[in-house]
Amino acid sequence: MKTFILASASPARRRLLQAAGIEPRIIVSGVDESVIQASSGPGSGHQLAGTLAELKARTVAESADVAGTDALVMGCDSVLELDGDVLGKPVDAGDAVARWKAMRGRSGVLYTGHCLIDAESGSNTSKTVGTVVHFAEPDEEEIAAYVATGEPLHVAGAFTIDGLGGVFVERIEGDHGNVVGLSLPTLRTLMSILGVRITDFWRGRIEP
Repeated sequence: MKTFILASASPARRRLLQAAGIEPRIIVSGVDESVIQASSGPGSGHQLAGTLAELKARTVAESADVAGTDALVMGCDSVLELDGDVLGKPVDAGDAVARWKAMRGRSGVLYTGHCLIDAESGSNTSKTVGTVVHFAEPDEEEIAAYVATGEPLHVAGAFTIDGLGGVFVERIEGDHGNVVGLSLPTLRTLMSILGVRITDFWRGRIEP
């Protein structure tokens, strides 16, 4: 069975994979997201998420320790697009507060880019998925309390749906896992394109 490598430090993505029967090896790409984001134009959330996901996957797949090995490398990246503005991780607490004041009571699209590479053959496939997120209207005290937890400082769009920030999400339209950071149905599709079954990773994990 192939080794599955996640080119991301995200614990949320790791938990999603583990819940789907995959125990990933974690190799952080080291890609500087801010450099790519700084060069993106307005309304380019879909493109930016895909570009970053592919860059992360290729950086790991082409590294000396991984290139040519029997491994699948998954790169992911998420950004929130709100009225044409592309929002990655906030730069600091003040930025996170400003983001939430702008987002509350409104809707944005959370894009997650997915890129899967077979390190042995070099074959690759990718897809970017968008999920509409409708935000609640937290007051200023709630926003300050949330930012003070530190949670929104480390995630795209300054919120999580699977953590404390979930109380400020009214509803979504689309894949819940995509908002967490990785769409499992999309992963299954990408695997099948490369001739791999996601169920193969269940072997040895199910008690007889």
